Amino acid sequence: MSRPPLNIPALYAGFNAPAANFDCGLRCAPYNPRGIPFCCDICCAVPVAYTEEWEYLRPRTKLWHPWRGDECAAEPEDPSRLEADTPAHMRLLACLGPQACQREYRSITCRQFPFFPYITADDRFIGLAYHWDFEPTCWLISHLDTISPQFRNEFVQTYDQLLVDCPEDYDSYYYLSEEMRAAFIQARRRIPLLHRAGGFYLLSPRSGRLSLADPGKYRRFGPYRNEPAST
Repeated sequence: MSRPPLNIPALYAGFNAPAANFDCGLRCAPYNPRGIPFCCDICCAVPVAYTEEWEYLRPRTKLWHPWRGDECAAEPEDPSRLEADTPAHMRLLACLGPQACQREYRSITCRQFPFFPYITADDRFIGLAYHWDFEPTCWLISHLDTISPQFRNEFVQTYDQLLVDCPEDYDSYYYLSEEMRAAFIQARRRIPLLHRAGGFYLLSPRSGRLSLADPGKYRRFGPYRNEPAST
């Protein structure tokens, strides 16, 4: 049974707050040899958008185009490989880059980065976890104390709706959360979690037990190890 189409203007209006109250891309770009924020670098991540997003964006902006696989000259990708791993309701896109960004036309995946909705083994969306592959590059992951309450609230409200409207997304995030638990068990680490009700926690990947945490004392990574908690 097909689902109703997503209301993209409403989603964008309800999820518009930046993750931090400043341009965090200026903090990581100096560490990227390409001189741009890692989250905007097609050589680091290929963004996806809902099919309805692409249909909404296409007549309104030239910012986005279908991903071809040759946008990263250093390491061109085989489109068929990533396309095979992309859910049918999503499209692989590429943008003109941060210098041409039109914030009102950022995709949902741009707005949520570097976070995803964390879903427990017993099927509860309890807060925001981050894509741990970006620990060495994303400045925000090393400074979770800078995440704005408004961003957290809008993230939770948006995904409360999306996880109902798109059951396939719920399944994807359930398995991504499961993958994160396995990775952190192997690394003998607890998962930093921004709880949906507020507060910062460390979550045991084995038991699911939550412990209150000081976000200023979360682990930092890569070139950000020696930076202060908030700058």
